[in-house]
Amino acid sequence: MADLPRISRRIAAIAESATLAVDAKAKALSAAGRPVIGFGAGEPDFPTPDYIVEAAVAACHEPKWHRYTPAGGLPELKEAIAVKTMRDSGYSVQASQVLVTNGGKQALYNAFATLLDPGDEVLLPAPYWTTYPESIMLAGGAPVIVMTDEASGYLASIEQLDAAVTPATKALVFVSPSNPTGAVYPPELVKAIGEWALEKGIWVITDEIYEHLVYGDATFASMPALVPDLADRCVVVNGVAKTYAMTGWRVGWMIAPADVTKAATNLQSHATSNVANVSQVAALAAVSGNLDVVEQMKVAFDRRRLLIVDLLNSIPGITCPEPEGAFYAYPSVKGLMGRTFGGTTVTSSSELAGAILDQVEVAVVPGEAFGTPGYLRLSYATSDEKITEGLDRIKAFVASAS
Repeated sequence: MADLPRISRRIAAIAESATLAVDAKAKALSAAGRPVIGFGAGEPDFPTPDYIVEAAVAACHEPKWHRYTPAGGLPELKEAIAVKTMRDSGYSVQASQVLVTNGGKQALYNAFATLLDPGDEVLLPAPYWTTYPESIMLAGGAPVIVMTDEASGYLASIEQLDAAVTPATKALVFVSPSNPTGAVYPPELVKAIGEWALEKGIWVITDEIYEHLVYGDATFASMPALVPDLADRCVVVNGVAKTYAMTGWRVGWMIAPADVTKAATNLQSHATSNVANVSQVAALAAVSGNLDVVEQMKVAFDRRRLLIVDLLNSIPGITCPEPEGAFYAYPSVKGLMGRTFGGTTVTSSSELAGAILDQVEVAVVPGEAFGTPGYLRLSYATSDEKITEGLDRIKAFVASAS
């Protein structure tokens, strides 16, 4: 009998998370004593607010949180998420529509696995967060890429979406504010796309994890709040990671029609059961509190946003539009292709990112990870000093080209 493959085709086809890989390499170099500056991971550098940590500490001493709890989430947290969703998005939902998950990634996978059958197509505007296509394919679906660029402000048009629809189209992934570009769809376009999806009869999975991180004149808008009739074919994904500097606590959620939430809860009951209770209690404190601390962090992110864009645009060969949300800059580095740095001629943004890390010890993520070669993603969720030092190194690196 021939040897069977050791790894299933389904899992072998999954690529490693490029953002986590870059972050892990940067942290390993730092641990070895190297002065690496990391722009890789989308992780606020602020500590989790004290009142949230204190709620978790108290929960650790409470025996009832040492036991299993409902797979779908603590009832009081689900209710608080429903209240918070109305407060922040104007979207009225019931606690029965909420599933608390181990971070936003599990919420996304639960949604795709619950909605998709093999061969179902999902429209995915690019640049996209690196996990979306992998999660879609793991659930048996087929991502259909809808390409955008800086000329449109990285916004997909209805005409582009319409051209990508086939009889196999089941869903659209909609993200605003965007990772990796920082693009924010204006409310009128959010509404128009929602009405288009409703007319087409397709689902929308909308990722709202960066809802509170918008700057200048940009405005966050929740699609099911603007198009209430879409609610029966809409899944909202969110979490506490970015808003409350809680990336390591691993609490996200999905909000969907009750039958979809019930089916996704059944899946989670076998995959992971409940999210860690201490983390859920911390998340309860976060979503039940006011947004004062969030606003303080946002002020810092806004300042860093302007700083990093100014420094990037001062480097010949790099052009960077001003992001309106999240905490990422997404500059084009096409002007650096074909140039030689330290004996290495770069022909792709992936090679350029590798050379920058190797030669000046600055970690960035190449555009290949987001479906758009020729770009880099830099997270400005780090200090002003590190932004300045890191961009000074990159500027010197570019100036060294032969």
